[in-house]
Amino acid sequence: MSKKRVIKDYHALPEEIIRRVKMAYPTGFVAHLIQYRNQEGQLVSALPFETEDTYYLIRMTAQEAKRIISEDEDYDEEGVLREGFADLEVDPELIAEAEEEEEDYDDSGTLDEDDHIIPTRRRRDSDDEDDDIPDDSDDY
Repeated sequence: MSKKRVIKDYHALPEEIIRRVKMAYPTGFVAHLIQYRNQEGQLVSALPFETEDTYYLIRMTAQEAKRIISEDEDYDEEGVLREGFADLEVDPELIAEAEEEEEDYDDSGTLDEDDHIIPTRRRRDSDDEDDDIPDDSDDY
């Protein structure tokens, strides 16, 4: 059985998923962004994230990724997840809401089997979209 594939904006994700994304990327998102062509053929940046049953592409530009981290109190001034973040308690209602939301996702936010994702890596400290370089590795 293949995983459900979902494309969403960061702020549209349930709180529990955002929490898990932060733990998966404790030093920020920019270095982990990939690019793919959407259904209209436009180049889109996204952060890949997997759960047990879902593969997410979280849409964001490099500038948005930097802004999200700089404005998030869970990250320090250097963009590193604060110690003890994983130890914070999560309201069980948030977990239940996240599970319910995942059942009701919009088809416009999913990838079809024939959609193509072209992983690329960003050069560090670059805000220019033209500075993306192809990623030849399979681990992104």
